[in-house]
Amino acid sequence: MQKRFSGVVVPMITPLNKDFTVDVVSVERIVKSFAINGIHPLVLGTTGESSSINQKESLKLVEAAVRFKGKNQCIYAGLVGNQVDDLIERGNQYLGLGADCVVATLPSYYGLTSQQMTFFYNTLANKISGPVIMYNIKATTQMSIPLDVIEALSTHPNIWGLKDSERDEERMNICINRYKTNPNFSYFSGWGAQSYGSLKLGADGIVPSTGNYVPEMYKALYESALNNDWETCEAWQKETDVVAQQYQKDKTLGESLAVLKGLMNKKGLCNKTMMPPLTEVE
Repeated sequence: MQKRFSGVVVPMITPLNKDFTVDVVSVERIVKSFAINGIHPLVLGTTGESSSINQKESLKLVEAAVRFKGKNQCIYAGLVGNQVDDLIERGNQYLGLGADCVVATLPSYYGLTSQQMTFFYNTLANKISGPVIMYNIKATTQMSIPLDVIEALSTHPNIWGLKDSERDEERMNICINRYKTNPNFSYFSGWGAQSYGSLKLGADGIVPSTGNYVPEMYKALYESALNNDWETCEAWQKETDVVAQQYQKDKTLGESLAVLKGLMNKKGLCNKTMMPPLTEVE
């Protein structure tokens, strides 16, 4: 079953000029490299330093990604912040620029109850004029969206799925089994090391940051999954795990993103510039 939202969605780095403005030339280069490999960009996600980029540059990034997208590419735009009215405004602006969907992370300054999480996503879904996908990432929010909250929200006509980056195999298995036959709700695994495992179980898509650097590997991994060639898919998983270790091993999340940009810089894809408070690698 081909759902509205599926496939390989790479959380795109945000290429920056030395003055911390969005490098539009590099946006074109990266988006087109994704298009060649059948990959969809998620701009302004965690890998895209979304929490540090102001409204002006965020709009510039989304506009550029939409302008350069390929015929069959979807543009996913992340919503990260603590001011709900601002998130609603940005979400509608991104969709107005041509983004296909917004992917919303929980506000993270306060610990939220299940009731408050439900209220937050219902508010976004009621006031944003296009598809909303929930984004569960305990590593940055310090909270996990409970399974019963996801289940309740999955019935909202404007909530189209979940991107789950929590490293919990039992949780992943439950979600995939629960939603793989739901035509209006997609499950994306944001746990790169489980790309093969989640697809074999029936996930609708994967969201691997390593795809910024080696999109061709994820094209091969996903195509092998579509062909039910699980031996080849697993082999590509092992290959991508080795690449991921180059920038993730023994590093904080912020440090790993800087090393990822450094690797991409060596391939001529972007500058190494990071948005403060993060710093680039030498």
